[in-house]
Amino acid sequence: MENELTVKEVMPGIYLMDEMHRATGYFVIGEEKVLVIDTMNGFTDIMSVIRGITDKPVVVVNTHGHGDHILGNVYFDEAHINPKDLKLAEEMCAIPEFVEARAKNGMSMPPFKEIKEGDIIDLGGRTLEVFELPGHTPGSIVLLLREDRVLFTGDAVNHHLWLQLDGCSPLSECVKALDRLMFLEDRADFILHGHAPDKDDITLMRCMRNGIEEICDGKTSDDKPYKWSGGEDMQHEFALVEGKQYSTEDSVICYRK
Repeated sequence: MENELTVKEVMPGIYLMDEMHRATGYFVIGEEKVLVIDTMNGFTDIMSVIRGITDKPVVVVNTHGHGDHILGNVYFDEAHINPKDLKLAEEMCAIPEFVEARAKNGMSMPPFKEIKEGDIIDLGGRTLEVFELPGHTPGSIVLLLREDRVLFTGDAVNHHLWLQLDGCSPLSECVKALDRLMFLEDRADFILHGHAPDKDDITLMRCMRNGIEEICDGKTSDDKPYKWSGGEDMQHEFALVEGKQYSTEDSVICYRK
């Protein structure tokens, strides 16, 4: 199950793991512990990668239940997930190809432990606060690294937001969920999301939120078809704040026809 993994330190003690540009995970090193945020597809033994940098105890958190964020849990003893995404995660773990790969390599998925809004993860000198942000999935969470003013968002906030899947929240509910957490703009400077080559400015959160609202308001005359493995839906471009540094200019919200 070995494949290409690129690791880079985006801020002191904060590492971005890029698994063949298919998914992005992170690990944050505190004085006492290490937090892994999303384990990607399981192609690479990321525990060995971390052990090449630090021997501190490791805690794993999955931002949501999609396979490209949880399947690498096989390299760890346990992982935390919001219970609202537990069923989704179990379905992903039961994909035949993944079951076969686990059996072939003598591996198994560790148990999931609960994590929910209001939980605090203390790494020693660094603390992360958990907030629920349903939309992309019912149990999506974001984590605020207080001391470094970084918001880890999984797929809940990113440049290519999928809201066309079964289980995604209605668009109007997505706007409400984002509005509830918009105070995080004042507590974070950067976003690190689940498919990022580097950090983004926190303004991405409001820009994406405004894009969803535009769809709700019917401002979709310029929207184009979006073809993906599940068929054809629609994509809506959303504007970015001028003068801000972003990792990509491909900023769209995918939604059902």
